[in-house]
Amino acid sequence: MFADLEMTRSLRIASNLRCEFSSLFGSAPRKTMAAKEKLEAVLNVALRVPSIMLLDVLYRWDVSSFFQQIQRSSLNNNPLFQYKYLALNMHYVGYILSVVLLTLPRQHLVQLYLYFLTALLLYAGHQISRDYVRSELESAYEGPMYLEPLSMNRFTTALIGQLVVCTLCSCVMKTKQIWLFSAHMLPLLARLCLVPLETIVIINKFAMIFTGLEVLYFLGSNLLVPYNLAKSAYRELVQVVEVYGLLALGMSLWNQLVVPVLFMVFWLVLFALQIYSYFSTRDQPASRERLLFLFLTSIAECCSTPYSLLGLVFTVSFVALGVLTLCKFYLQGYRAFMNDPAMNRGMTEGVTLLILAVQTGLIELQVVHRAFLLSIILFIVVASILQSMLEIADPIVLALGASRDKSLWKHFRAVSLCLFLLVFPAYMAYMICQFFHMDFWLLIIISSSILTSLQVLGTLFIYVLFMVEEFRKEPVENMDDVIYYVNGTYRLLEFLVALCVVAYGVSETIFGEWTVMGSMIIFIHSYYNVWLRAQLGWKSFLLRRDAVNKIKSLPIATKEQLEKHNDICAICYQDMKSAVITPCSHFFHAGCLKKWLYVQETCPLCHCHLKNSSQLPGLGADPVPQPPAGAEQHALQGGTEAPGQERPQGSGAQEGSRDKDEGTARRSDSQEGTCDPKENPPGAEDEALPVEAGLEEKQQA
Repeated sequence: MFADLEMTRSLRIASNLRCEFSSLFGSAPRKTMAAKEKLEAVLNVALRVPSIMLLDVLYRWDVSSFFQQIQRSSLNNNPLFQYKYLALNMHYVGYILSVVLLTLPRQHLVQLYLYFLTALLLYAGHQISRDYVRSELESAYEGPMYLEPLSMNRFTTALIGQLVVCTLCSCVMKTKQIWLFSAHMLPLLARLCLVPLETIVIINKFAMIFTGLEVLYFLGSNLLVPYNLAKSAYRELVQVVEVYGLLALGMSLWNQLVVPVLFMVFWLVLFALQIYSYFSTRDQPASRERLLFLFLTSIAECCSTPYSLLGLVFTVSFVALGVLTLCKFYLQGYRAFMNDPAMNRGMTEGVTLLILAVQTGLIELQVVHRAFLLSIILFIVVASILQSMLEIADPIVLALGASRDKSLWKHFRAVSLCLFLLVFPAYMAYMICQFFHMDFWLLIIISSSILTSLQVLGTLFIYVLFMVEEFRKEPVENMDDVIYYVNGTYRLLEFLVALCVVAYGVSETIFGEWTVMGSMIIFIHSYYNVWLRAQLGWKSFLLRRDAVNKIKSLPIATKEQLEKHNDICAICYQDMKSAVITPCSHFFHAGCLKKWLYVQETCPLCHCHLKNSSQLPGLGADPVPQPPAGAEQHALQGGTEAPGQERPQGSGAQEGSRDKDEGTARRSDSQEGTCDPKENPPGAEDEALPVEAGLEEKQQA
């Protein structure tokens, strides 16, 4: 028996050791595979960049001006440059080859680069042989090499170089037949055999011809490879289009070629070369203004073609994505990526840059004019990034103010970012006014920065109100009204700014130069920023007025009724020192019920309509069908909510609230005189807190 127990224990220990060793040594292959995948991803981008650079060079190349320069030079009699149309056709062939290289699969692309590298190595080997033969002819020494130290040094150096070239060629082509790449070593062997120098020259030419024949044989044997690749690619494309459609094909090519990263790398290479060429020709350090002008000029130089413009667009998109990700990380730390691992942001700024560049004809301007126009376009892009940062920071700051989190570091990060978003847009607007003359277009650009500052100011004010309520022993009863007035004030300021922009544009159109584009911009700006804002504000005011009137028409519960009811508010889960009674005999805080009425006109518990305010408590009301799921969400999106309703009255004392399940159980015991629950079963999503509705409205603002 003891032997069996010992055997079982030994087997268990061996199994544990086997698991530990497998986990220890099994991680190495996974790391190797991950490193291999990363290397393949890098090669997939890096090997395609030269094809885009070739497309960019071909776009810049003017064939007519090139031949005019040839005619004025000594190459005019060269038969290669006497056929202009042949060169023009070669220009288009270059486009085709660039597109083929761009869309070639990664395996074939790597193989093509290896072939090209082998050709370069063979060329380097023949250059070494030619230089060696030339140096031997200049020395005119035909005796044994070991008797002449200089001749021996030349031979040794050339031999080592040739051996390195042959070894690299065999490694790249993955073959052990190293003699295939050794033709350029024939002059060295001839010199070692004391062959006359005149004969060595002939042998060197023979080696070059032999290598050329090898290359031609290789090309001839693989002549049908491009045709077979094109045939198989066409077959696969037809199958994909028939099964999935053109859209799926385009998305697949977009993902396989990694187009955004590819164009970004291409543009960064162009920009780095432009900066290097500038500093390599300058000896004195430049001033700050000079550096700013250099930065704008270099960007302008790197967006003179459609390919470089696309590169700038994707670069701006990735920069915007990085800034917004950093903003979210600054506010929330690593928790920012738990619920949002891939932020689909940044493309708005890139698309804005592309639309403005195409509309203004950016690539057709001179470099200086292009630099000044780019400064305005980049200002608009930066203003859009700041607005996106505010959209990220606004709900986080308000939620932090409404919570009981006492972490000073979290509050410091939130407030510091808001202060930055308050000051920096105003500083940008001031600086651009110093450089450019004020007109209608500039006023529209500046207005976006001013509106961002106003929104941040309103957010900070509401945050301060929340913090004041947190430090008070009792909640502020009229906090909801104060927040409404704050939101209404800065929204009124936004409306006035938009109205001033429209008025300035109309006056400039009437008394200045009239254009179709300017009139369209005025119309669009008037509709979206003036009319829709005015309509939304008026609906919010009417909705709030109706809610206030309904609350005033409801009877107020007496002290005896509250003691007899002995329950908490079903909306905020707080004790009720004062309450109103609905026609269906349910008790709620007046402020909580008012916020609920912003969303829908039914009782939060039984969903009975609260239209008939003359009904006495206890008489009941006619039940209505339960609203569909998501009705509150549709109501919020329709703009029927009052702004600034972030949280219910009394939310500053969240610690005193009871558990939700306990409150629900007690509330169910006190539902006397309600509608038939079988007809209108209350759903969990219909009992959503108005605090969430207020926060959603604040995010939409």
